[in-house]
Amino acid sequence: MKIKITAALFISMLFTISCTNLNEDLYDKVEDGNFGNTPKEVDALVGGAYSSLRGFADGISNNYPTSEYVFFLEETVSDEATIPTRGTNWYDGGQYQDAQKHTWKPDNRLILSAWRYNYTGIAKINSIIYQVDKSALTDAAKAPIYAELKALRAYYYYNLLDLFGNVPIVTDFQDTSLPSNSTRKQVYDFVEKELTDAIPHLTGNVVYSKMTKNVAYSILARLYLNSEAFIGTARWQDCISMCQKITGYTLTPDFFANFATENQKSTEIIFAIPYDSKAGTVGNYMNSMSCHYLHKLTISASGNDYPWSANGMCAQPGVYSAFADKDKRKKCMVAGDQISVATGQVILMDNGEPLTYTEEVTSVADAKENQGVRLGKYEMKAGEQWERDHDFVLIRYAEILMMQAECYVRLGSPDLAKPFLQQVTARAGEEMPATIDLHFIDQELLKEFTFEGRRRTDNIRFGTFFDAWWEKGTTEKYRAIFPIPSTVMTTNKNLKQNPGYPVN
Repeated sequence: MKIKITAALFISMLFTISCTNLNEDLYDKVEDGNFGNTPKEVDALVGGAYSSLRGFADGISNNYPTSEYVFFLEETVSDEATIPTRGTNWYDGGQYQDAQKHTWKPDNRLILSAWRYNYTGIAKINSIIYQVDKSALTDAAKAPIYAELKALRAYYYYNLLDLFGNVPIVTDFQDTSLPSNSTRKQVYDFVEKELTDAIPHLTGNVVYSKMTKNVAYSILARLYLNSEAFIGTARWQDCISMCQKITGYTLTPDFFANFATENQKSTEIIFAIPYDSKAGTVGNYMNSMSCHYLHKLTISASGNDYPWSANGMCAQPGVYSAFADKDKRKKCMVAGDQISVATGQVILMDNGEPLTYTEEVTSVADAKENQGVRLGKYEMKAGEQWERDHDFVLIRYAEILMMQAECYVRLGSPDLAKPFLQQVTARAGEEMPATIDLHFIDQELLKEFTFEGRRRTDNIRFGTFFDAWWEKGTTEKYRAIFPIPSTVMTTNKNLKQNPGYPVN
């Protein structure tokens, strides 16, 4: 009996999808009894599950890995980032304008990308679990492998819980039936149980970019932090309890060490998506998706030693000025005159105007090429390859500290929050206020995690998501979750659309 990636996989992902090149050995056709018998074979098999985190390019949803799957949707519907239309560039059917204005519909490609990213990862893991099932490994040997795979699958389901709420739970690779929605509470319970069941079998060691006890505790902490927003039940103390189980990490003295080219050396990163140009993996394009086309001249005299920039996303007006000048984290954004390495002068754009990044953005529908402060959080330097080497940071120890601080404030004990906040603000060069309240916590989250793909979730938890802000009026409560993509609804008639959204 051989395993084949066929209709069973396609149906389990709930939409038509191409098997894309994830740049690792795909064991999609293997003899059941002849594979998975050695540590090397097991590592190769499980490694395929992690490769799905990098994303993929296709012609159905948005084409760039990670950035448009993990990053763009979360950020562009938040109060942090925007992707304005600049002339004829970045209109793309109005998907980014609709994200900014909170007028998205089920056919928005950003939403489809987020759905496909997570269900592609889930389908890949389901297929690997099936292969492990059929292998000759003993039950004792399979237990830690199942734990690692199911915990990673729970990470994807946590994303779906956050983004879509009422999604199908698909765990059986051989089940070819079309699934129905589970309720948001059922998905919440599934994520919690998968993680708690896995933890006893996961390693307690610090292992970079792998699913460990620490990573599982971190995802559970996120689950409990957002529990009230997800299911209406607050679990602040449970969040604290999970955070207190996490060991082996410290804040890096240099904030930007977390975003250096070789950021795998950071003592702070709990979970990341590894990228390596030498391995041929798709890259971390965060900076390039933001900076102006000519920004390369600030890095390389000829411009040939920095591959490309797309002049897309930028900070919304007010984000850059929210940072005090002494706040070291302010350098995560690039503002002002952009100086040519070759001439020492301000770079001129094609229209003859200076390339000066301004905090002002005229509008999301008609922005100038140089408007908007840009992302500079990840290191930029000459000699970078097309496939960027920076690992994309998913969870940092700073988040664990901030979660505990927030929960103590919400529980009415702001003094207990201070030791956790102090570590974060001291590194940034900030002073602690006399009174710690939720507004201060919210602003610290904005500044500490700028452009890290998590601001929407914070906005919803703090309630600001529904307020008016730049280029956006008040938001209807039902938009706290996204609609199930229209193509998915068409493919699977067993699904019901999320409340508030059109069925077709």
